[in-house]
Amino acid sequence: MWVLENNDTIILDVRNQKDFIDGHIPNSLFIGLNGTFAPWVGTLVKDINQKILLITPVGKETEAITRLSRVGYDNCIGYLKGGFKTWKKSKNKISTLKSVSATSFVDTLKVNKINILDVRKVSEYNNNHIEASQNKPLSNIKNELDDIDKEGDIYVHCAGGYRSVIAISILKQKGFKNLIDVAGGFGAIKKSDLNKSCYNSVVKCSG
Repeated sequence: MWVLENNDTIILDVRNQKDFIDGHIPNSLFIGLNGTFAPWVGTLVKDINQKILLITPVGKETEAITRLSRVGYDNCIGYLKGGFKTWKKSKNKISTLKSVSATSFVDTLKVNKINILDVRKVSEYNNNHIEASQNKPLSNIKNELDDIDKEGDIYVHCAGGYRSVIAISILKQKGFKNLIDVAGGFGAIKKSDLNKSCYNSVVKCSG
């Protein structure tokens, strides 16, 4: 696909995050239509004249183009006819993301020192967070990569699972590997069996 070699075009995948996790075109940016789509496009795609190629659910092509246009992004060069299934059937290279349940994440957290990125807003993080986590708000994550440890697994979470997948798609473009999405985000983590005495203003990461 020529656009993969065309550095001035963004491949924007607007399917739901589960579909993106299961398979997507390498180096594509995820921002799903089922979330706060337009605000995140405006935040993360700075140039309103940016060339954009869409990967959409079948039947959602017009909606995606219209929603982009409403916030000033009129340089959509098209969409992949037939959606991601067309790409997959053509036996092109596919990327996937690793995703674990909050329960699995907590089980790992109890026994290992792990890298955790919390991509929620600063106000959300300050209200309650895992003590060992780094706060890298999605809105500015492209500019806050230098102190992220690239060695070992990196667990990424937000509040509910939408922003974390966006963040991982960006981090993958920047060369990060071993990225793991925590499904359900902080909301699911709080419902896990992590010691409830840890849930004060700060969620501690032991016990």
